[in-house]
Amino acid sequence: MRLDDAEWRARLSPEEYAILRQAATERAGTGALLNEDRDGLYRCRACGNELFVAGTKFDSGCGWPSFYESVRPEAVELLEDSSLGMVRTEVRCAKCGSHLGHVFPDGFGTPTGDRYCMNSLALSFESGSDETTAGA
Repeated sequence: MRLDDAEWRARLSPEEYAILRQAATERAGTGALLNEDRDGLYRCRACGNELFVAGTKFDSGCGWPSFYESVRPEAVELLEDSSLGMVRTEVRCAKCGSHLGHVFPDGFGTPTGDRYCMNSLALSFESGSDETTAGA
């Protein structure tokens, strides 16, 4: 899903646009989905792509919703990010290219060892089953 800048600005709030299209970050501890603990599915707020199931969410203590793996490896795109004077791995939605957050190899105690540190404003939450619609 590729839209031009004007279409993204019309579709997203200014805060969502800053995060999803300009790679901004919401302040730690402020995201609406940080303490969400119901079963469900997390999607890209920009395009609706399935990203994470609630069963992979964990409390990492970092101040942002954290997951130990994406719903499918091809759901996200991982890119090297050398901004801010350090090397990190940026996570983008594979469907629309929107910035979601970063993944770090410090998810100690998780099955994968990864911590997908996501911005709440980059995600939408659909309560209910953790099952995805992929392949349906």
